Amino acid sequence: MQKATARTLDLNADVLVSAGGGDNMMGAIGTGNVSAGVITASFGTSGTIYACAEKPVVDPEGEIAAFCDSTNRWLPLLCTMNVTTATEMMRNSSGWTHEKIFRNRRADPGGFGRIAAAALSGRGTDAECAGGDGSVAGDQPEDVFAGTPGARGDGRRDDGDELRFAAAGGTGREARADPGDGRRAKSKAWRQIMADVFNTEVVTLKVTEGAAYGAALQALWCWRQEQGEKVAIKEITDQFIALNNDETTDPDKKNVEIYRELQALQDATSASLREVFVKHRNLCWAKFEERRRAAPVLLH
Repeated sequence: MQKATARTLDLNADVLVSAGGGDNMMGAIGTGNVSAGVITASFGTSGTIYACAEKPVVDPEGEIAAFCDSTNRWLPLLCTMNVTTATEMMRNSSGWTHEKIFRNRRADPGGFGRIAAAALSGRGTDAECAGGDGSVAGDQPEDVFAGTPGARGDGRRDDGDELRFAAAGGTGREARADPGDGRRAKSKAWRQIMADVFNTEVVTLKVTEGAAYGAALQALWCWRQEQGEKVAIKEITDQFIALNNDETTDPDKKNVEIYRELQALQDATSASLREVFVKHRNLCWAKFEERRRAAPVLLH
């Protein structure tokens, strides 16, 4: 670190400055997603799935973001803004607690065929659904719970042809649930839905924070290289990242087929409502503007 910078930050000048990175980049390292073939799934308010690639992955459909990772590789990533946003919306409207939703979740996959076209905030990779709203063809909050992991802003599965997956390294052999998701990564119900929707094995890690742990491992990697070691990041993740084998979840073939059928219906539902969503949003904004002009103090 430069001496002037060290003085400004009140640090020693011998402090090593590493490259750093974003939340998903650190999450990739923290889940051992540093070589082709692994998928990391992170479901919070928004949701991402991403892989590691040796070459840039440029998607002509504009669905996959061509990010760089923090290990001198690339991080093809799909994002939706609507994961627990949708479940929280239904939970709040019903007055249910999280515990009640998990306790009463329907045992059958897909919630008896109910569909949630949760456009809401759209996607993170384009503005196609930025004006979208949401529609639920059903009446129970646990039904939406079962549809959330597989739904993007436009309702299509979040696999991007398995993220053209695992980014030229063949199909993803497993999906690693980001431990930073807490409740979702630890939930047997969520893991089973993930496995069935993605049709792949879902594993969890023994650590409890994916991105923070990844940042620590990247710092260790940079420090060891500064000491003159020729160490690869995979050597470090292989050494310090352990899977929680007791929570490994395999897809149920029957459920996989049910979700595939429901996905086609959800696609059609979302596509047919897209223009309606935009018109509805425009109407809402027009009415809001009318009220704002009539009572500006109350709405600011």
